[in-house]
Amino acid sequence: MGNNKERKSNPWVNWALFGGTMGIVFLLGLLVASITERRAEAIFAYQPKVALNEFEPRNEVWGKNYPWEYESYRKTRETDFSTPHGGNAMKDMLGESPEMVILWAGYPFSKDYNQGRGHSYAIEDVWNTLRTGGPKTPDVGMPSTCWTCKGPDVPRLMNQMGVTEFYNTTWAALGPEVVNPIGCADCHDPKTMDLTITRPALIEAMELRGDDITQATHQQMRSLVCAQCHVEYYFDQDRPGAEGANYLTFPWVNGFQPEDMLKYYDDIAFSDWTHALSRTPMIKAQHPDYEVYMTGIHAERGVACADCHMPYISEGGLKYSNHHVTSPLKYISQACQTCHRESESTLMKNVIDRQNKVLELRAKAENLLTRAHIEAKAAWDAGATESEMKEILYDIRAGQWFWDYVAASHGGSFHSPLESARVMGKAIDYAQEARIKLGRLLALKGKVMAIPYPDISTKEKAQEYIGLPMKELEQEKQYFLKEIVPVWKKQAAEREASYDLKP
Repeated sequence: MGNNKERKSNPWVNWALFGGTMGIVFLLGLLVASITERRAEAIFAYQPKVALNEFEPRNEVWGKNYPWEYESYRKTRETDFSTPHGGNAMKDMLGESPEMVILWAGYPFSKDYNQGRGHSYAIEDVWNTLRTGGPKTPDVGMPSTCWTCKGPDVPRLMNQMGVTEFYNTTWAALGPEVVNPIGCADCHDPKTMDLTITRPALIEAMELRGDDITQATHQQMRSLVCAQCHVEYYFDQDRPGAEGANYLTFPWVNGFQPEDMLKYYDDIAFSDWTHALSRTPMIKAQHPDYEVYMTGIHAERGVACADCHMPYISEGGLKYSNHHVTSPLKYISQACQTCHRESESTLMKNVIDRQNKVLELRAKAENLLTRAHIEAKAAWDAGATESEMKEILYDIRAGQWFWDYVAASHGGSFHSPLESARVMGKAIDYAQEARIKLGRLLALKGKVMAIPYPDISTKEKAQEYIGLPMKELEQEKQYFLKEIVPVWKKQAAEREASYDLKP
């Protein structure tokens, strides 16, 4: 009897088990309901509101169908984040390093060079820069090719005009046509939203290398859509079948290294301009971001541009890529700490330390190259001949190419710090060689004392030294912004008002 009583269950235990079971069932029900709700939310969120035309250039129209991506894209208007070597705040790069005015003497970059802001400013910034001048009529000024990477109106125009014809006019002629800044249609197929290449120069460059870009993986495409624009390029006026047009071309036939591209340019005797002081046939590196990135550890590990510059965000049942394309240092937790376990402060320090070391080399190269240009001018003034200057000019050309290859890249000193330091070392080596040869030549011409170094301690003093009429250039630009740009905007608004929007 006693044993039976001991075996008899306590009713309170049973009730506790029942209550616990009901609680678990209730919580599981809430979880299932939440999952169902989030799935429904995700499905509903991407129900198309409008039918996108094949070449719809307006980002706000795409935003009707993809509001979360569009709202994050709109943050590219922000200019509140600045790092020692980047960010989204505009910086006067010539003001920070006046020696660059001398390095680019005779080229538009000596007039104006600012760190770029977000993609939303692509059109405004190219209107505002002194480099594009102030054309009063559509038949003068910079080539139309300068519009190629500025926005999704470009694929539309290339389809309407033909690629060669697009390259074969002026920047001012297409002013009323290119008004929508870099955005959705530059990278996405409007029907499938798949990543797509909309600029033929990248496809053509890959084909010449024997690469079929249509076989690229999705992860590769998350870098290749950036490589449509963030690359080194030049305008080929001798392209078979497009002679005379400023045909956008990537110099990748020999390879992606700066030495490969220099050889390419040397083989075709190409130069962007002749330096106003040294008379050197110069190459202006553009922004070889993709090429530099490919030599870095992140590319080696399969990390794409978008992994860091457009990290994924989760909101409720939605997971989408953050289209606030900016420095990853603004979103360290999303962009960096998904892989790296160090603190934000440690990761920030790691980045800036690497950039500072490359910047130290860059400053040395800039000073040596600036002095080489000034000393070369002194040699010409002292009666140097073409044959005496030939090797010297090539050393200056090569040295500045290697310097500019790193200086012009966005974030290259972090994307590939070892490669950036190596290339900057070559710039220093060539510049020093040029100066040694110049010293010998100047001595032969009776110039045994050091060539006086001008006061170029500010951008303004450097521009005055090379003879730039800055007041006139500023006045020309102000007239252009006040009188010409509003006309372009009005014509564009009238054209876009005729576009159909179908639900």
